[in-house]
Amino acid sequence: MSYPEPLYLKEEGEVSATYRPGDHSPELVYANGTTIHYLATGATSAGGFGLYRYEMTSARSGPAPHFHRTISESFYTLTGSIRIHDGERWIDTQAGDFVHVPAGGIHGFRNESDAPASMLIHFAPGAPREAYFEDLVHLAEKSQHEVVEFMRYHDTYWL
Repeated sequence: MSYPEPLYLKEEGEVSATYRPGDHSPELVYANGTTIHYLATGATSAGGFGLYRYEMTSARSGPAPHFHRTISESFYTLTGSIRIHDGERWIDTQAGDFVHVPAGGIHGFRNESDAPASMLIHFAPGAPREAYFEDLVHLAEKSQHEVVEFMRYHDTYWL
């Protein structure tokens, strides 16, 4: 395996880093208290990846097993215990545990610990997952056909 083609072609480097303090307010707060921080989006990473800090309250939550056709998804548990489905079984992950799911891989995650938990979620390449996260709260208002189209548009296929 070799390095990909260069993305930057100038002779000199440039000042272009971004900084986000840890206490930055989340971009999204669900009714159950779960928050999502948009650390890097497909738009801010030139389509390379998306990175989100997902913080769950003690309320049981998380998606059932599903897969994506166009993106890989990785999970890094920061705090607490998060159940992650690896395609065969549910694994109770702890802080420091990492799970990578290639495109097509069956996965899901849940907080079933009755305690707060947080993780980093990484998508590659950088799909526009923000719209998916933001519009999930409106699914109950949609027809079954609209829900199917929403999921297909956002590359989410439920088992």
